[in-house]
Amino acid sequence: MHIAIILALIVIGSVVFHFLSPWWWTPLASNWGYIDSTIIITFWITGTVFAAVVLFMAYCVYRFRHREGSRAAYEPENKRLESWLAIGTAVGVAAMLAPGLVVWGRFVTVPSDAAEVEVVGQQWQWSYRLPGKDGRLGASSVRYVTPENPLGLDPNDPRAQDDIIVQGDNLHFELGKPVKVLLRSLDVVHDFYVPEFRAKMDMIPGSTTYYWFTPTRTGTFEVLCAELCSTGHPYMRGGVVVEAKADYQPWLQQQKTFAELSKPAKASALKQEGVTRWDLK
Repeated sequence: MHIAIILALIVIGSVVFHFLSPWWWTPLASNWGYIDSTIIITFWITGTVFAAVVLFMAYCVYRFRHREGSRAAYEPENKRLESWLAIGTAVGVAAMLAPGLVVWGRFVTVPSDAAEVEVVGQQWQWSYRLPGKDGRLGASSVRYVTPENPLGLDPNDPRAQDDIIVQGDNLHFELGKPVKVLLRSLDVVHDFYVPEFRAKMDMIPGSTTYYWFTPTRTGTFEVLCAELCSTGHPYMRGGVVVEAKADYQPWLQQQKTFAELSKPAKASALKQEGVTRWDLK
């Protein structure tokens, strides 16, 4: 009897905590509405199943408790019950998957006016790349990765020369501007995750994944790696700043381009080869 009461209290407590919980989602990005709706649908389906299973267990514990002289009835199979369980499970799984497919379609359908930003993950730091004045990102490949070119931009691609490189600093987003986030990894699988945006995706070595969102609230938010990437995984953190256009543009103007960052490296290489300052000019 005590076990049955405890099981029933677990269900009641879980339902009460859900409705009185102080932790609720906040609308920090455009994606939050349809993503949260899908999560709520999943919660209701799984929550209903959880409550039904636990309450059924409580009923069984009480109804079929040990009694002197009673014997258990042996029933090896019940086709009717198995059919209902199979149908109910199929309907529940379909109800959870169908909204997810709709959400996924919206998640990767990028608006035509979206800006682009590339996020590069490597053990164990984040780096970022934004288009320069030409509005396009240049080509990149792990073949070009060197200490002087850590993101692997193609030095022979003219479009890459004006690309803006952000390392060791927060990534900034313009408030109300749709953004297509391109995700690339230089070593192992990472996952670029801003919890408040509730938007994330794995970064697969050798390929580029992407999603988009529109920041709708200013502030500074933490970036986490949501995929275990070896010993330094807990320390792979960063930050994003959402700000108005008046504040975003001055920050953007202060950043260095690939060409500007490459000049010291080229000068150093030429100096090591014995080239004079006159020749360098």
